[in-house]
Amino acid sequence: MKDVISDFLNSQQERQEEFLAALVKSPTDNPPGDCAAHSKLLAKLLRNLDFEVEEHPVPDATVKAAGMQSVTNIIVRHKFGDGPTIALNAHGDVVPPGSGWQYDPYGAEIVIEGGQRKMFGRGVAVSKSDLAGYTWALLALKEAQSTGRKLAGTVELHFTYDEEIGGTVGPQWILEQGISSPDYVICAGFSHAVVTRHNGCLHLEVTINGKIGHAAEPERAVDALEVTTKVLSSLYASREALSKIKVDIPGIEHPTLVVGLINGGVNTNVVPDKISFRIDRRIVPGESADAVQEQITSLIKAEVEKNPSVEFTAERIMAAAPLEHKTGWEEIAGALRSAAISLTGETIPYVGAKLFTDARLYAEKGIPVVLFGAGPKTLAEAGGHNSDEKLDLNDLRRGTEITALAVSELLKP
Repeated sequence: MKDVISDFLNSQQERQEEFLAALVKSPTDNPPGDCAAHSKLLAKLLRNLDFEVEEHPVPDATVKAAGMQSVTNIIVRHKFGDGPTIALNAHGDVVPPGSGWQYDPYGAEIVIEGGQRKMFGRGVAVSKSDLAGYTWALLALKEAQSTGRKLAGTVELHFTYDEEIGGTVGPQWILEQGISSPDYVICAGFSHAVVTRHNGCLHLEVTINGKIGHAAEPERAVDALEVTTKVLSSLYASREALSKIKVDIPGIEHPTLVVGLINGGVNTNVVPDKISFRIDRRIVPGESADAVQEQITSLIKAEVEKNPSVEFTAERIMAAAPLEHKTGWEEIAGALRSAAISLTGETIPYVGAKLFTDARLYAEKGIPVVLFGAGPKTLAEAGGHNSDEKLDLNDLRRGTEITALAVSELLKP
């Protein structure tokens, strides 16, 4: 099995890289989240590889309620025989490129850097590389089957387009609609570690309401910004306590809190009557979004109540639960580790991640899931969500082959 997979991937290297480049050159910035054109491209490319492709458009009202413009989820299924169903999930949407790029963010340019071939472009590492990696892992398994190797079970590709805004019209929608019900899942990740747990996240929009007034007579108004600054001071002061909540999971240190967006005011000469800001609170395994929201709301309330003329609201914008272990995760992680040892001699670690991903949505349905893919050792190394995002093409090959070997182990008759 190993030799067949390795020889096949050697022969397919150029074709796989061309596939990845085509995906990078087609923008999928989210926001605004207009991704239907990319899914059509992806479906066409997959059909060119002789896959049967299912296109599942999400209703417009559901998409718009999630804050996007268009979403079509792509599913490929290949049945090798009777056995478990293993889904490989990666997302095609990306954060906007921002500024500071040396290379065209949609150019998919390959550059020699540090003696290694690296492709540059938005999403090349997170996670269009995994669209290519999982596709060729399945192609390699089909090649092994064609040479007489026996596999028992089904492999599905779940290619979605909303991970950057929470996954509700991607994996969650697929599962709730009954389109798929896999036994095991591998989600987009890194090729040098298996992520078995990760943080969750709570987004709150807080609005402080005062009373408008002329700047020449501020005493006749209730300055919402003045109160907001005191609230923000309390929130920032609370971060010291968060830093002392230690989590015994490699890769996850403690909860964090950031105020990432602030809006308000009418004009320079007007006392602001309303200020709103958004909080990003990372939730570590063992915490709950409800408890965290209550803690934050209590802290804000204690500060606002010092001025009875001020009111506030705290609206939940998004809550993503941490990824916790589900029975069976060891089987997937063990197969990936065994495959990595077989290929490289390296015992890859089991780690946690500070970010949150679509993996949690499968876990919430009780499905064992881990993260592993074509990505680098760290997001920082790849420039994920940064300028000049890049992928070492050796990691693409490494992640693809390890995934194929691990899935072949899980599908042993």
